[in-house]
Amino acid sequence: MQTLSPAFFIPILVVFVAGVGFAIQAPLNAALGKGIGGGVAAATISFGVGFAALLVLTFVLGEGRALTRAMSVSPMYWAGGLLGTVVVWSMLWSVPTIGILTAFAALLLGQLSAALVLDAIGAFAAPVHAITPTRVLALLMVAGGLILSRF
Repeated sequence: MQTLSPAFFIPILVVFVAGVGFAIQAPLNAALGKGIGGGVAAATISFGVGFAALLVLTFVLGEGRALTRAMSVSPMYWAGGLLGTVVVWSMLWSVPTIGILTAFAALLLGQLSAALVLDAIGAFAAPVHAITPTRVLALLMVAGGLILSRF
């Protein structure tokens, strides 16, 4: 079990704040899609703004030269952009129908289901974390939350 030091909670707080932003992003993208009359066009705008922000951040952090090495890595690692497209589009499409909470509960359940397996096999050179009854219970609790989000 990991110790619960202050250093453990700082990344959790950062990701929590990012999660709040992600929850706000979904209805903003849906409203943008409704406003301009196109969901995919709205996602394109969203990704364009994100691209511009990341490009500025890349140079502010002094990582500009890393961009020149992008072609030296396996094309498989470029799939993250495609997966991000699926996430943004699926949220943009589903939020108006099932609501923000249920959409995020389903997204979270999918993420955690995949993460459980990816942890267990040490995917992409990540450290291995075994599938334990406690971790499975955590996943089942999120599944219960997804069901409860509809009531």
